[in-house]
Amino acid sequence: MRRWKRLLAAVMISVLSMSMGAAVFATEAPPGETGQPGEAEQPGQNQEANPEELTEEEKLKQELDAVYAMPVQSNEDEGWPKGPGTYGEAAIVMDVETGAVLYEKNIDEHFYPASITKVLTTLVALEHGQFADPVVFTHDCVSFLQPGDSSIGMKEGNQITLEQALYATLLASANEAAYAVADNVGRNAGFDYNWFVEQMNIRCQELGGGNSNFTNTSGLPDPNHYTCARDMALIGREMFKHPEFFQIARTYQYTIPASETTEEHIFQQHHKMLVEGDPNYYEFAIGGKTGYTNDALSTLITMADNGSMQLVCVVLKTHGVNVYPDTRNLLEYAFTNFGKASVAENETSEYVAQVLNEPDSDARIMLPGGVEFKDLEREIIPDSETAGEGTIEYRYAGNLLGSARVALSQSYMDMLSASPEEEETPPQTEDSNAEGEADSKDEKGLSGVLDFLKDKSFTEKCILGGAGALLVILVIILAVSISVRRKRKRKKRKTS
Repeated sequence: MRRWKRLLAAVMISVLSMSMGAAVFATEAPPGETGQPGEAEQPGQNQEANPEELTEEEKLKQELDAVYAMPVQSNEDEGWPKGPGTYGEAAIVMDVETGAVLYEKNIDEHFYPASITKVLTTLVALEHGQFADPVVFTHDCVSFLQPGDSSIGMKEGNQITLEQALYATLLASANEAAYAVADNVGRNAGFDYNWFVEQMNIRCQELGGGNSNFTNTSGLPDPNHYTCARDMALIGREMFKHPEFFQIARTYQYTIPASETTEEHIFQQHHKMLVEGDPNYYEFAIGGKTGYTNDALSTLITMADNGSMQLVCVVLKTHGVNVYPDTRNLLEYAFTNFGKASVAENETSEYVAQVLNEPDSDARIMLPGGVEFKDLEREIIPDSETAGEGTIEYRYAGNLLGSARVALSQSYMDMLSASPEEEETPPQTEDSNAEGEADSKDEKGLSGVLDFLKDKSFTEKCILGGAGALLVILVIILAVSISVRRKRKRKKRKTS
């Protein structure tokens, strides 16, 4: 019996030591929160130079290296072509035809767009106005300008056409022109400038954008004026429905002629990838818009077409002078590593009777290099209203590559009709009621324990956990001890 008591005492001491150790460990704050250096910060281990000792060139290099090392989310997908790093904090490449995202780096994070805002301004203007509509510059259109703001020098009382104002907005990035476009289109619709800005937000949401808020038409600094790479790519994708946008965006130089109300204005293209002879010229670039503010840094949206694929590339908060090289690298990555596949020519599922192509077009999806059509994940979504039709979506590594409208086969329709309805709840018997009440009591008991622990600190939880473990061990030892003593008594009785 003494041996059992000694064993019991040893177990108690061990358990108490473990629970106290756990409690002490749990109260330690992460390195940096206690005022004590963390392991990586011990003297002699931190090899980074003091920022105050770095030259401006070294600081810039350190900043660029940090941004370039940011994770590229699309590179983390197994089997997906590895894309380049960028010196921008966010970047996306989107296929226009399918909407597939080919490259993603922080594409849903909020950033300031700067003047690429004017692409959305142009979209709303094209949807609500006509090129020949008059645009009159009121006091409000010019009074907000500050020294250094992008402008072509329009004055109060000037009048030009909407077409001319959009050339000034997109090519020269004229902030007063962007304001005047919204002010006049809004008034022509029976409203005002604020209504136009509201339409910008509505239109972005209609296109699938959910991480943007626009407060002005120019992109001038405002803490509440922000977007994300995905939303801007969706806006850029929609511009492909407006050939007049590309007519403006590809122009190298434009002249607003002198008139009775306006002096002559001549301005040039700002997007260097669209300027032949410029070192940054890119033969497949067909449109886009530049942007820059101190807070936004360099932003750029670029549309490209190599004859077989149309792409939108957006880069946000680009550090240094890397906005054009980054964009070129991303577009080249997409053109090189992805191709198109016809759904009608490749789909062999027994559930698809026919691919319903749009008139004069063939439903196509993206295919990453090295991936075959048969490797794709498929999901059929039957129409709720049109019987026998649906949409089939294609994915690889979880990424949507495109979709197609299809007529569903009879075998699929039979399978749908044969699918069991929602299972009925079986009638409850007295036994099941009793079981339900017992389960309810158990749930209440568990809920009570959880509520009790909810407000406890981590340290208290560790101590309570250790005490609970100790109690369980004591009960087990006691049961074993009693069992052993009973066996010994039985043996004595038999021998006697």
